[in-house]
Amino acid sequence: MSALRFLTAGESHGAALVGIIEGIPSGLALDAETLHAQARRRKLGYGRGNRQTIETDEVRIVAGVRRGVTIGSPIALIVENRDHARWAEIMRVDAPEDGAPAARAVHVPRPGHADRVGGIKYGRDDLRDVLERASARETAMRVALGTVARTLLAELGVTVASRVVRIGRAADETPWRDVPPEEIDASPVRALDGSASEAMVREIEAARIAGDTLGGVFEVVARGVPVGLGSYAQWDRRLEAEVGRAFLALNAIKGVELGLGFAVAGRPGSHAHDEYEPGDGTLTRYRTNRAGGIEGGMSTGQPIVVRAAMKPIATLMKPLDSVDLRTGAAASAHIERSDVCAVPAAAVIGESLLALALAAAVLEKFGGDSLDELRARVDDWERSVRAR
Repeated sequence: MSALRFLTAGESHGAALVGIIEGIPSGLALDAETLHAQARRRKLGYGRGNRQTIETDEVRIVAGVRRGVTIGSPIALIVENRDHARWAEIMRVDAPEDGAPAARAVHVPRPGHADRVGGIKYGRDDLRDVLERASARETAMRVALGTVARTLLAELGVTVASRVVRIGRAADETPWRDVPPEEIDASPVRALDGSASEAMVREIEAARIAGDTLGGVFEVVARGVPVGLGSYAQWDRRLEAEVGRAFLALNAIKGVELGLGFAVAGRPGSHAHDEYEPGDGTLTRYRTNRAGGIEGGMSTGQPIVVRAAMKPIATLMKPLDSVDLRTGAAASAHIERSDVCAVPAAAVIGESLLALALAAAVLEKFGGDSLDELRARVDDWERSVRAR
């Protein structure tokens, strides 16, 4: 059993999103404002829909924390959906006495969404039973749970940050540089380069006018990661496999790469690997980080660099062709309130996903029921490998 596990529950327009995370050591300082600060960042980005102005995404801690610190038991969180007030009858839990059909039922699936296959899998005629849970609204809770993980990592000296490198045809080719998170968040699309940011905004605006949507690529970087997380000993213990799974489980993500990723396939070996050289106070150090901080299934101590490709959102204001599942007749796809582009938000979500994967790997390697115990084990390990 994994040392860290979590679950979420809730529908997009249901009463609330619920999350439980188990395995966090006791003694970790944690408060609702820390969680809410990251929730606010998830709402960032040019091209978001008006739901971001409706929901506050305030996180309520209901279990696992006492007097501001974790106590070792499962941590339970709730994010109430403010928009539920307008959807209470549509999303009611109990059966109506008059047996009336649900309002706003959906029978025309959206190409690229979970609607059609989910309806088939679970035998639901009203596709709202699928799209409500398949919605990216669920990621509000994953960010909250990921914030618990990143708070733990921060106590061990691990930091996580992100940026957008492409939206549509506009790309930011600027190499990663360490800047205050507020500087990246200040960009309307969370890009490093100002001119690239402006080009991305123009791409999003053109898509909005056309009733279309845009995807892109974002990058997440973790620094201060201990050496030796993960293992080559079994396929399911390789760190990059866990990182890849975490990102591919995010809505609309169709590709994940570490370090040079797909670009390394076009290079000769002499320009693909990270050569060693004598270090200052260490036997070896890396000249480059082409591997993205993971070699042979294990963290190298270099920054872990992950890029993920996000497809355009499946709900278009100028809908794609579809079929009415009640009649089999051609129809325009269902329109549900949506964003034009959510890549900047996905980058913030990616920080939480990487934090969850790395926190699980840290706890698996070092263990510890309290933060003091865990920190002591990590410190001892760092001292033992520092000169190698």
